[in-house]
Amino acid sequence: MHLPSLFARRYLISKKSTQAINVLSGISVLGMLVGSMGLVLVLSVFNGFESLVVSLYDKFYPEIVITPTSGKFFNADSIHYDELIKVNGLKAYTLQLEEKALLRYGDKQYIATVRGVDSNFTQVNALNNSMFHGEFLLNNNGSKYAVVGAGIEQALGLNYYDPFNDLSIYIPKKGISYALNPEDAFNREMIHPIGSFSIQQEFDMEYVFVPIEFMRTLLNEPASVSSIAIALNPGANADRIKTAIKKICGKKFEVLDRYEQNKSLYAIMKIEKWVVYAILTFILIVAAFNIIGSLSMLIIDKRKDINILRVMGADLPSIKKIFLYEGILLSFIGCTLGFIFSVTLIVAQQKFGLIEIGGGTFVINAYPVKMQWMDFVLVFFTVMGIGLLASWVPMMRKINNPTRLSFE
Repeated sequence: MHLPSLFARRYLISKKSTQAINVLSGISVLGMLVGSMGLVLVLSVFNGFESLVVSLYDKFYPEIVITPTSGKFFNADSIHYDELIKVNGLKAYTLQLEEKALLRYGDKQYIATVRGVDSNFTQVNALNNSMFHGEFLLNNNGSKYAVVGAGIEQALGLNYYDPFNDLSIYIPKKGISYALNPEDAFNREMIHPIGSFSIQQEFDMEYVFVPIEFMRTLLNEPASVSSIAIALNPGANADRIKTAIKKICGKKFEVLDRYEQNKSLYAIMKIEKWVVYAILTFILIVAAFNIIGSLSMLIIDKRKDINILRVMGADLPSIKKIFLYEGILLSFIGCTLGFIFSVTLIVAQQKFGLIEIGGGTFVINAYPVKMQWMDFVLVFFTVMGIGLLASWVPMMRKINNPTRLSFE
């Protein structure tokens, strides 16, 4: 039987001479409970938002994209497509050509990014599953159509059933900096809008999709593309495929995965998560001062027991372990209860959406939460580490000096 742990358990549940010690012990447990629960809940909310943002961005950004290292466009024939399609795990690729443009519909104007795509686009991007109005159709029996973001649709007041009012797209001509007639400085093409998509506001207010042939005519770039989007087979090794594509494309091209396409976004999300974690950990450290106070009072209350143990032959390290285990028990109970409450709240939030996001303009109504087992491991070691340090302080101050512990 391990005597220090046995004494620690007995001291935890036994009556003390002063009721304040019991109260302070309860406050210590409560502080660890609230701290551990807060850490788990906050990390779970950040995990939920991260998963939500990633899922929204995955609907729009391809798994891998090839772009030129310099300039906006490159010749489509500069890539060896016969070698590209042989890469094991590569499902499909699509050519893209995009540029900022002025849109005009009736008497309304809007600046957006117009992206031309080829017939393979729906094999690479699942945008056709996010249609807000109409269908994703860019070519039909020789006719060309445009699919716009839902925000652009509302800003321009598009009427898909009006055959006499098309969408005019203006892009500045190259090499012209001044013209007496402003329209002479722009290339202009007209196309009929057929539908709109809705993913999130960032995309809905920004993008218009048209056939790549239409975009090449508008830009007067008959053989150019701005990027090549690539889809992979399920379970394919993205890093290996990216390395293989880099060898095919050479140093004139960048090959980016989804993380690299939005590196700043993911970096900011990670930084925010760990900054909040650091702040809550600091609050937990402040709460751990209750353990210091509780153990200090317990040592004073049990000084007769300590002297008896010393007379019976117990050494100082063994006596210290009693109160060390006492502090660890307080931290462990608080952490365990915190985990139980946090899991209960997370499951309730997932099923019932207890806490809603105000405003009604977000893509979801309630705060998203997602549990990850590594968060529980991290919080457990954080709480227990802080509890261990807090338990060590009163032992060093109260027990190290034997003259301070005497019979009354």
